[in-house]
Amino acid sequence: MKKFEKIESRLVALPGDNIDTDQIIPARFLKTVSKEGLGERLFYDWRYDERGRPRPDFVLNRPESAGAHILLAGDNFGCGSSREHAPWALSQFGFRAVVSTSFADIFRQNALKNSLLPVVVPAEIHRELLRMFESDPGATVVIDLASETLLLPGGQSVAFAVDSFARQCLLEGVDELGYILNRESAIAAFEAALEIPVRVRGDSHQCPPSGGRW
Repeated sequence: MKKFEKIESRLVALPGDNIDTDQIIPARFLKTVSKEGLGERLFYDWRYDERGRPRPDFVLNRPESAGAHILLAGDNFGCGSSREHAPWALSQFGFRAVVSTSFADIFRQNALKNSLLPVVVPAEIHRELLRMFESDPGATVVIDLASETLLLPGGQSVAFAVDSFARQCLLEGVDELGYILNRESAIAAFEAALEIPVRVRGDSHQCPPSGGRW
């Protein structure tokens, strides 16, 4: 996983509410177990016409959207099925964060496990971001995960909350297994400390580690 550092980026606004995972990545593209190429399938049925040609009026196809790393989405983003391909496709397109007023819970969990940061902001801040996008598409915002703040162009700082364990994994660029492996020496030291000498019938023995056998 890629470490999540402070990012400054323009926004891509897709403000419709209740955008589900089948709209994010249609079911016919779920046959793969690889993330490669899923960015081209992101929002496919909105992004391309029936002949596979890009729709010039769709926001992701506009020149000003190129290189943007933050998606500004509508309420209840990522509802529907639990497919992990949805955050895969968003990440493969180049998004590092999605800002919304709320996320479907399974999508939020999948996103955090795939180095895609879901940022929840109050409705009034969301409206301000939409106004900013419409009036000045080139304006940038800053997302600082370490301090859990979103900085608007005018200098306003907005706090957001992320699960502390998920936040640490994102900052380190690891998943749950990677987090454990990075602490292998500390785990070994803890296990060694459990081997406490005891005396049984006058003899000194070592207790096995927790869960071990004699």
